[in-house]
Amino acid sequence: MSDHLDHYQLLGIEHTASTKDIREAYRKLALQFHPDVNEMDPVANLKMQAINEAFATLTNPVRRKDYDLAMGYHTITAKFNLGDKVLVNYHSSSPYRNHTGVIYTNPDKDNFRFWYTVRFENQGFETTSRFAEEELTPAEN
Repeated sequence: MSDHLDHYQLLGIEHTASTKDIREAYRKLALQFHPDVNEMDPVANLKMQAINEAFATLTNPVRRKDYDLAMGYHTITAKFNLGDKVLVNYHSSSPYRNHTGVIYTNPDKDNFRFWYTVRFENQGFETTSRFAEEELTPAEN
């Protein structure tokens, strides 16, 4: 069922929706279509499965990026520019997870995403590391 539905349309949100908006839409629909509320109605059960799949895809940054690319929602512009301050998010497996750095070079693009070289400074030492776009979020100033 969900293979034929756009996840964003299913949840009633725009493709630019934030994770918070996705969670709010999911909770609203989950209350409406949950099998316990609908006395195990098979149609509501299928709808709930599709809603769960959409939520799981859109709240995972890597899966969402891949989904957006396949659906044509992915923009071809880089999210960050040279000199931008970024935070390595908690989805990253890097030892720099939750550390703040600065975009050190212009981004590289492959077929699926942008890659950034980020410079980190700690106690007078400087190091750089490469990250995929979905591993980075804008840092608070």
